[in-house]
Amino acid sequence: MSIPIPSRQLFIDGEWIEPVKKNRIPVINPATEHVIGDIPAATAEDVDVAVEAARKALKRNGGKDWSSASGAHRAKYLRAIASKIVEKKSELAKLEAIDCGKPLEEAAWDMDDVAGCFEYNADLAEALDKKQNASVSLPMDTFKCHLIREPIGVVGLISPWNYPLLMATWKVAPALAAGCAAILKPSEMASLTCLELGEICKEVGLPPGVLNILPGLGPEAGASLASHPDVDKIAFTGSSVTGTKVMTAAAQNLKPVTLELGGKSPIVVFNDVDIDKAVEWTLFGCFWTNGQICSATSRLLVHESIADEFVDKLVKWTKNIKISDPLEEGCRLGPIVSAGQYEKVLKFVSTAKSEGATVLCGGERPPHLNKGYYIEPAIITNFTRSMQIWKEEVFGPVLCVMSFATEEEAIELGNDTHYGLAAAVISDDLERCDRVAKALDVGCVWVNCSQPCFCQAPWGGKKRSGFGRELGEWGLENYQSVKQVTRYISDEAWGWYKSPSQKQ
Repeated sequence: MSIPIPSRQLFIDGEWIEPVKKNRIPVINPATEHVIGDIPAATAEDVDVAVEAARKALKRNGGKDWSSASGAHRAKYLRAIASKIVEKKSELAKLEAIDCGKPLEEAAWDMDDVAGCFEYNADLAEALDKKQNASVSLPMDTFKCHLIREPIGVVGLISPWNYPLLMATWKVAPALAAGCAAILKPSEMASLTCLELGEICKEVGLPPGVLNILPGLGPEAGASLASHPDVDKIAFTGSSVTGTKVMTAAAQNLKPVTLELGGKSPIVVFNDVDIDKAVEWTLFGCFWTNGQICSATSRLLVHESIADEFVDKLVKWTKNIKISDPLEEGCRLGPIVSAGQYEKVLKFVSTAKSEGATVLCGGERPPHLNKGYYIEPAIITNFTRSMQIWKEEVFGPVLCVMSFATEEEAIELGNDTHYGLAAAVISDDLERCDRVAKALDVGCVWVNCSQPCFCQAPWGGKKRSGFGRELGEWGLENYQSVKQVTRYISDEAWGWYKSPSQKQ
């Protein structure tokens, strides 16, 4: 299937603009290892231009065009964008599949979620109008107070490559709903669909400068955005290492940051489950999106009384997963996004072996695919808690398995990580599920499932998985500033100081 790759420039101030340094980055299809196009590469000079355009967009017509317009006004644009996403769903899904290796059916599902996220944030934008000037109850009847919700300003949005358009939308939609102007820096490893979002913005008539899209390398574009003195906030999704750099850069100007970083999430399976159902959720929790998920439940903790049977079925189910070109019907595991990531995942598996762990299956190139960055999903056992495979995020289709004897031990093992993004617990005992969910030190817990995500519910982690929440009403609040206006309503003088006209 030949899929045309649109040739785009940077999207700045509502127009396609060539990068100042004219740099381009090749686009490599991870399924074939062939160059299929290229994208523009922004640098600090382009960031300056985009920030200036965003600043002008906020102030245009005294803010009436966007930042101080009604939420209902902004919602119309968000709904128009959602409609265009639905209209272009097939085209966008194919671009995403060949750009990052995601199975086509998954990519199509993501486009549904993108449209849904824009629609949901349109609802939130409309609801903002009713929340404006909300009264605050005060203990003194000589004062009245109300609140004004304002956009935080110009925001820098740095998004990852595993859900290219969806993760960008998690940031773009609430930022626009709040009335901010944004500069989106998508990952250089998968920017095609984010650039098409720029074309959609042109088609729906989004005011110039409200959304600017600058693909580019992290050290050149992302770092410049994070440290820019005229950017009021940064939202970043990516690795913990890069998140630390983003936070350090933002700190120089005391700008707020939201960080959604890595994970090493547990899935806890008790001995009262339907094993086949639990096995499928375990696979989905780790191998969905080719295993490249920050929330992947990549540490399986299974009760010792069912561990042998469970692992035996797990291996059989894993070997039955269809690994193929993402565009092929029924594909359930595509290639890793890039050569660098491919080598990194292979290194994790080889290191586990060298340290004494047992690889029950996978961790190698599938024999039927001699090109592309494909790795058979791996299941690893017989390791210690000091080993790399237990402690570090792989970001690939690799699941490590450990057994436990008691609920208390399962909780202790589940919390044995520097990360705190997500966790899953599977049991027919719902009271036990509630206990374990409360005890796990994470931002999101799934019960009798793994990985479902809804834009109505908050998303974010604890510890080294970052801080702040995206999605839901909490995602919108990320991009707002709340101003209190307090008025003295008494006709009486305040009377703290003695008037000069009064006799001593």
